[in-house]
Amino acid sequence: MTSFTPEELLLYLYKESSPEQTKAIQEALEKDWSLREKLTVLKASMERLDRIVEKPRTEIVLKVLSYAREKSIEKVH
Repeated sequence: MTSFTPEELLLYLYKESSPEQTKAIQEALEKDWSLREKLTVLKASMERLDRIVEKPRTEIVLKVLSYAREKSIEKVH
């Protein structure tokens, strides 16, 4: 039985694997329950990552804007 790396499975999930690789993975998934389980875990991880929303602190945004303002004033002078 062929074993696939997590990277190959991610390519498959993102539909970026080659047609040959896709076919091989699909055939293996039909026969290998542990591979199906690995794929399920990867899918769940992807779904959790998709839900993560990060927001910068207001203080950081203000510092970046201030820095940009200072640099634009320096260029004018």
